[in-house]
Amino acid sequence: MTPILLAIACLLAVTFGYGGLCAASPFGDCRKCHGMGHELTTDRKGKAKRGKNCRRCKATGKRIRVGRWLYNRWARIYRAGTDTPRPKGIR
Repeated sequence: MTPILLAIACLLAVTFGYGGLCAASPFGDCRKCHGMGHELTTDRKGKAKRGKNCRRCKATGKRIRVGRWLYNRWARIYRAGTDTPRPKGIR
């Protein structure tokens, strides 16, 4: 197999793998709070305690994946362009 075909096959495998991941699990952990929904702080004794809520994910701990966000945007634009009401008399 030539290197170009191998590179194309690897890119297709990665693309379809990521597409499958976005379809199966559209939400991932928040990158800022690592899925906890808040940050950890310590008190004066050094004991860990809950901090402020994460502003990025609004304390849910989840974020939408980039591939799913792109798909949602494409689907919304597609539906808006094709679901126009038809004039009466045309079927």
